[in-house]
Amino acid sequence: MTSATQRPDPPYRRIVAEFRTRILAGELRPGDRVPSIRQIAQRWGVAVATATKVVAALRDEGLVEAKVGAGTVVSARASREERPVGPAVPPAARQAGVPKGSLNRRHVLRTAIAIADAEGLGAVSMRRLAAELGAGPMSLYRHVTGKDELVTQMADEVFGEAELPVPGPEGWRAKLELVARLQWELSRRHLWLPRAVSFTRPLLVPNMMAHTEWTLRALDELELPLETRVREALTLPALVHTVALSMAEESEAEQETGVTLDGWWLIQRKRADELLSTGQFPLLAMLPQETVSDLDGMFDYILARHLDGFAVMLSRDAARPGCGQVPETGPGRLP
Repeated sequence: MTSATQRPDPPYRRIVAEFRTRILAGELRPGDRVPSIRQIAQRWGVAVATATKVVAALRDEGLVEAKVGAGTVVSARASREERPVGPAVPPAARQAGVPKGSLNRRHVLRTAIAIADAEGLGAVSMRRLAAELGAGPMSLYRHVTGKDELVTQMADEVFGEAELPVPGPEGWRAKLELVARLQWELSRRHLWLPRAVSFTRPLLVPNMMAHTEWTLRALDELELPLETRVREALTLPALVHTVALSMAEESEAEQETGVTLDGWWLIQRKRADELLSTGQFPLLAMLPQETVSDLDGMFDYILARHLDGFAVMLSRDAARPGCGQVPETGPGRLP
């Protein structure tokens, strides 16, 4: 195939290549913070979904990693000697064409995850998955019983990407912040994940259960009632997934309409100016647009305020007459 007939690389691959070159050349050094997904979208003029693929591809190559309190940074493992310069291979392409007889559960799950990352959970089907793997659809049923189990196992596989340190940082607050930020990074990397998780019908799979167990253990030192610890272990990921759902919905809207969030605001500007110029909403008129659309900032705020409230609850309970520590029993709720 001549260069004249070759299809150009998707935008996300060109951006990945630019980052890769800068990292391997030493312009971005281990520990340096890389732009957020929104910053990438703004700087290169691409959709948030495209920017999300950029960060995911850099993580797949081991060039960047999530660091609590710092966001996404250049990985300590990223070096010229360890990483050849070359185009990133999409996860789905890496899994496709698996020789018959070598197909296993992990091949199936990682390929399904790659499809969902690129096109959304709705694009995942047993037939599509079989086509990506170069296998017969019926051969997949040796590994999963159907799409429901497939999605469950995909979610569990993704949760296994997060490394839960043992014992973790000092103090309950640092531990809860760490596990919440790990789950936020997973949801940013895999936008479909919040739709695969239920809190009323929890998925009984080992990696997700490990996150709940780790959170419960982080609360052990507080000697809280078990009911309170369980509710906190469920509330924390619920906060993560609530904000992550907005991010997923925005990505879907961009894919369906082809209009980025910035573009949508431009379209709405005339209507917004008409409403705000009436003087009926003086406080809303002062609101910066970026505050509304900054989901990373929204997540930081929600997490911090939740942990602040939890700390107030602990202080209140500890200050009760005759209680030197948090009581063994009691509702443990804010008034």
